[in-house]
Amino acid sequence: MKTPLEKIPSLRSLNQQLTNPKFKTAKEIAGWIGALQAQDYSMSKWALGIRLKNSTEVAINKEINSGSIIRTHLLRPTWHFVSSNDIYWILELTAPRIKAAVKFRDKQLGLTDPVFDKCNRILEKSLRDYNHKTREELITELKKNKIDIEENRASHIFLRAEMEGIICSGKQKNEKPTYAVLEEWVPEHKKTNRDEALRELAKRYFTSHGPASIHDFHWWSGLSMSDVKLSLDYNKDNLITEIIQNKTYWMANDYIKPKPDFNEINLLPAYDEFLISYRDRTATLSLIENKKVISNNGLFYPTILQNGHVIGTWKRNVKNDTVFVTINLFKPDNLYPDDMLTKSLTRYSNFINKKIELI
Repeated sequence: MKTPLEKIPSLRSLNQQLTNPKFKTAKEIAGWIGALQAQDYSMSKWALGIRLKNSTEVAINKEINSGSIIRTHLLRPTWHFVSSNDIYWILELTAPRIKAAVKFRDKQLGLTDPVFDKCNRILEKSLRDYNHKTREELITELKKNKIDIEENRASHIFLRAEMEGIICSGKQKNEKPTYAVLEEWVPEHKKTNRDEALRELAKRYFTSHGPASIHDFHWWSGLSMSDVKLSLDYNKDNLITEIIQNKTYWMANDYIKPKPDFNEINLLPAYDEFLISYRDRTATLSLIENKKVISNNGLFYPTILQNGHVIGTWKRNVKNDTVFVTINLFKPDNLYPDDMLTKSLTRYSNFINKKIELI
């Protein structure tokens, strides 16, 4: 019989839709998760696909190109995929703290409000009438208008335009991400007051990520601790708590228990929500193996997950129509049925529509 602590990995796998996924579209899974980490553009598509039934990269691309899911900076901040239904209220809730967090660096770079206003006008004019452009194309526009983009100023300029609700992701161009005018690309803007937004973000997080602690949500959301506590007060009817080893975990009050005979392997992408969305990852990744998954400078590598536990890492090398995959298990004697790995590799192969070869 599993102890409460041993239940956490399988519960998280189930709630994060890695086990028995119940959704069919990327928009649905983005809405369920709240905001799904999308730092690595290519891998983030797989982060959506692995949580869907029979998904393909082609299907994910269609949703990106239709504007049903948006990739932008939110929360901590970093890149996230978010449902078009949620982009405005999450942005309005988290943008003030993001702007405050980069204010000092903005000042060091000479990026004053008048400079940002000028940049915003340039970007909006360039993108108007659904004229979606890549980052490189927009940097060219900024240079034409005598905007200094050195020392990573461009990143701050784009971030500020996102925080002001002026730009967001657009249609892909030659498989590259682009920017669009937010109000054009997502014209429907449902108003949500701040208290409603706090309640909803906490509900989404603990429903899709639970069991999780208040500190996990604080890390993931980027909210102040006072707002985090307030958001939990608003969810007394939606969430329950369980104390495990003197630590309080929150989850949905109607959570589903994993099947006792469940056994599955998942090839998780780099920066996957399953790891990065928790401040404390020890329930699924031991401290001993942590450095093999997360580098000293914060890079998250693609991981191999078995029943909610990280058992190794994997690498891919794409050459034409073939993806060469290397499997690195933490323990050489980590055994699992061959068909489990084959099933996982086949699923990834079907997603990207390429042959897989183990090396």
